[in-house]
Amino acid sequence: MRNLIITLFIVMSAGGVSAKQNLRDVRAVDDAVFDVAVADEIRKKCPDISARVIKALSLYRSVRAHARSLGFTDDEIDAYADSDQEKARMRAKGEAYMNANGVVASDPQSYCALGRKEIQKSSRIGSLLRIK
Repeated sequence: MRNLIITLFIVMSAGGVSAKQNLRDVRAVDDAVFDVAVADEIRKKCPDISARVIKALSLYRSVRAHARSLGFTDDEIDAYADSDQEKARMRAKGEAYMNANGVVASDPQSYCALGRKEIQKSSRIGSLLRIK
């Protein structure tokens, strides 16, 4: 009985220590998703800027591999990526970022200005974009 209690205690303790955090709380993953989302919005709205597709795919694979290395399964990663709640959160975060950087939804050139700024400062958002 004593061994059973000790084993149960160890298992319960290990479970608490090794519990995975929510994927949205993994900064490297969440920041990468944010950067891709902002770059994609700029690409869609600015007629002068296109995407660096190979760069975006490389980032996607890298982030996915990082999430797997943290113990997340493909199903958990897909659930995060497909979550309507996460998409809404990311959209709100992106809109706030773009508004703070002078983007006006009805003005495609404001998206272009932000895109050029990101490219010029060599940010990860900028690295996902190219001027046509």
